[in-house]
Amino acid sequence: QVQLVESGGGLVQAGGSLRLSCAASGINFSVKTMGWYRQPPGKERELVARVSATYTTNYADSVKGRFTISRDNAKKAVYLQMNSLKPEDTAVYYCNTVISPNNWGKGTPVTVSP
Repeated sequence: QVQLVESGGGLVQAGGSLRLSCAASGINFSVKTMGWYRQPPGKERELVARVSATYTTNYADSVKGRFTISRDNAKKAVYLQMNSLKPEDTAVYYCNTVISPNNWGKGTPVTVSP
């Protein structure tokens, strides 16, 4: 059974940093393109960063240059280093596969104060 567990969120002031972690199980992790998604209050969930099986990364324009996604296939983990945080980054953050994501975890909330 697929299980995704996100952690590392919290309250931070604008300009600060957080590192999110995601532990995956029940999937063939090393061949999957993994992504970090976020859902701001009252808005739809959006994909903000992805890392392919060959470690190619892509970012939404809103986070490019500030966020870095990485993966550790041995640990079946994916990470999101978030720097220079802005209040508009406030959201619940989730990890999942990029192709046909399902079995969403609970996410980890990030709140950025002005």
